[in-house]
Amino acid sequence: MSSLDDAHARPDGAPDAAVVAAGDMSEALEVVERARGHLYAFHQLIGEADLKLDDVLHGLEDLGRDDLAAPLRDELLGRNVIPGRWTFQVVEEFDDGYWSVFRAHERALREALTDGRRHVHEAEMKERRRTHGAPGHDATP
Repeated sequence: MSSLDDAHARPDGAPDAAVVAAGDMSEALEVVERARGHLYAFHQLIGEADLKLDDVLHGLEDLGRDDLAAPLRDELLGRNVIPGRWTFQVVEEFDDGYWSVFRAHERALREALTDGRRHVHEAEMKERRRTHGAPGHDATP
């Protein structure tokens, strides 16, 4: 007898291949989510570096080294990371494009294959691997 909650139970009649396909698609989305996190980290790190240039410029100005400060000010400070774009624009385009489309397809596939239920494959794996009745191996909270 299964102890899966309704949110994670296999829908009646859903074949193994459907559960695996939905699980694989969700796993692919999880990889995209990780990539998105790295993109946001890139966005924040580039912003931090750009702001740190202010300290460099102040230091060069204090040294009277405008010969070194001017190229940084003119060529690097506030520079686009790719043609016409700062990182916030890259993030927005990624979110509005690839990420949103990927999420919509993942959701549609789950709706079609597992009645929209998430992590059915993982829930079934948990049920198979847990030791029934053992502390820390409860089916649900």
